[in-house]
Amino acid sequence: MNNQKITKIVIAGGGTAGWMAAASLSKLLGKSFDITLVESDQIGTVGVGEAAIPTLTAFHRLLGINEQAFMKATHATFKLGINFENWKNGDDEYMHGFGRVGKECWAGEFQHFWLHGKQNNIDFDFEQYCPEIQAAKAEKFALSKGGLNYSYHLDATLYSQFLRSFSHAHGVKRIEGKITGVDKDSKTGNITSLTLDNSKVIEGQLFIDCTGFAGLLIEKALHTGYEDWSHWLPCDSAVAVQTKSVAEPLPYTRSIAHKSGWQWRIPLQHRVGNGLVFCSKYLTDDDAKTLLVNNIEGEMINQPRVIKFKTGRRRKGWNKNCVALGLSSGFLEPLESTSIHLIMSGVLRLIRLFPFDGITTATVKEYNQQLTAELEHIRDFIILHYHATQREDTPFWQYCKNMEIPDSLKQRIDLFKETGRIFTTEGELFRVDSWSQVMLGQGVYPEQYHQIAAIMKQHELEGFLGDIRQTIDKAITNLPSHQSFLNDYCRSTQ
Repeated sequence: MNNQKITKIVIAGGGTAGWMAAASLSKLLGKSFDITLVESDQIGTVGVGEAAIPTLTAFHRLLGINEQAFMKATHATFKLGINFENWKNGDDEYMHGFGRVGKECWAGEFQHFWLHGKQNNIDFDFEQYCPEIQAAKAEKFALSKGGLNYSYHLDATLYSQFLRSFSHAHGVKRIEGKITGVDKDSKTGNITSLTLDNSKVIEGQLFIDCTGFAGLLIEKALHTGYEDWSHWLPCDSAVAVQTKSVAEPLPYTRSIAHKSGWQWRIPLQHRVGNGLVFCSKYLTDDDAKTLLVNNIEGEMINQPRVIKFKTGRRRKGWNKNCVALGLSSGFLEPLESTSIHLIMSGVLRLIRLFPFDGITTATVKEYNQQLTAELEHIRDFIILHYHATQREDTPFWQYCKNMEIPDSLKQRIDLFKETGRIFTTEGELFRVDSWSQVMLGQGVYPEQYHQIAAIMKQHELEGFLGDIRQTIDKAITNLPSHQSFLNDYCRSTQ
């Protein structure tokens, strides 16, 4: 495709995606490249991706980022999971925790033993076998070797600034300017340079599109195309607002279903991020603002703003000599806090496949195949929350409950419903524990389970399940409160 040796990397756009790309490439690929990031102070960022998943902790370790410094700089709190409220029948809740649930054996995961216990009058909630959920509900947290799996709630704007300083220290050059033109080679169609509103021309061999929904390079210049998933994920709008804290921050995100979508609450150290994701077919922007404002706590810091989106993905995440990251590569709504993960995953995939001596067809194909598989697995997991519901109280929920779903998701639901089994492929983001928590939480209950669990005699089963609960209870009892741990570990100053 392009035998030109890569020496200059140009990142178009800042925000979380741009600066995560800059930080990763500059730190992990060393001084081998000239890395330039172009962004304009005139162009705002979406800036509401304020919750992450545990992969971000590994990303920071890889880059050598000090956790306490990061958390202080971004006013971050710890996150142990997501509490889903009113998703099953409109008056219910369950938590998707970040850790393992119970203990498994080679032939069957823990849900089989739990189901066998339920059938034999050992009637405890599935959540009681997950340390992260129990710690979250007790509003406790601590770091320890082999301890809780966790992630963060963070200020996305401050995170970008933190990574910007990190990137500068590793040699990244930032150029201020608005991109007014994308210049291409007339023969190959590859991007050769970007033209800015101040007439500067930025040349490069590899371009990374972090221009958000605009997709200035991947779409407007290269006409990559978009695969629309809105028939499965019909929400197309969000309204967001920040409020002052009125209580200690919870160590989990709240996701509260409403008549045409859902509301998020993300607690930072000094404020709370609030938002309402909704489908404009069933709710107007003005009504969405009113609904959100009537369901927040604390004084508003800013005015509610509406964000429009279309769920789906670019047909290629890597096209010619351009790689799209973040919103320019596609959009999956933030229900399971995957947006920052997908940026991280994309840039690390690029580094693993980096075309040092020139871009090859096989490299681009492999990147796109891996990206497509990852996005489709996450897409199915998010659709599960909407489709596996008993709610039929509004036209929105009637649509979600009765809509056709991807065959890949239908197979997973049917297999779990009929047998209690869940199988995931290598590399999938959400593993068996996540699928089982959400399936059960949404009311998908297995008709049978693996009979390896039935090998245990009643007293053995009681002992096995009881020991897990007691171990968790003891560990959680000894933990400090989330707030006191934050105060000691990473208290930020406003």
